[in-house]
Amino acid sequence: KMKQVDHIMSEKAILTALRHPFIVNLYGSFHDERFIHMVLEYIVGGEFFTHLRKAGRFDNDQSCFYAAQITAIFEYCHSKNIVYRDLKPENILINADGYVKLTDFGFAKEIEHRTYTLCGTPEYIAPEVLLNKGHGKPVDWWTLGILIFEMIVG
Repeated sequence: KMKQVDHIMSEKAILTALRHPFIVNLYGSFHDERFIHMVLEYIVGGEFFTHLRKAGRFDNDQSCFYAAQITAIFEYCHSKNIVYRDLKPENILINADGYVKLTDFGFAKEIEHRTYTLCGTPEYIAPEVLLNKGHGKPVDWWTLGILIFEMIVG
């Protein structure tokens, strides 16, 4: 149970440290005897996953539009030595203006060089994570490559 608490506290600390227009905002948090509650920004547009599945695939312009936003997020996170480690369509929300909002920072981690935790979604895990050789910021770019492929090909 303490490991779960540490995990949630880590996610809270990371969300508190991040302020970016394409990352969901953490407005506050509180806890009671049983739960830790985080108050997050409400995003009205729904999951990116739903939009992509409904469309089947996106054209090049739309794919570039979304990929550029994810690139901006990763550049920002990496400048703060935070690796996201779980990019997938289900963790991207679309706001009322059609822009992305990245959510679910449960696997995000502040690292200097490498970490060795096996985590992520199987279809998106980078080879170095599976090989347990240590991984860092490049794993985020791997997952973005997979997402771009999904957007363009379907």
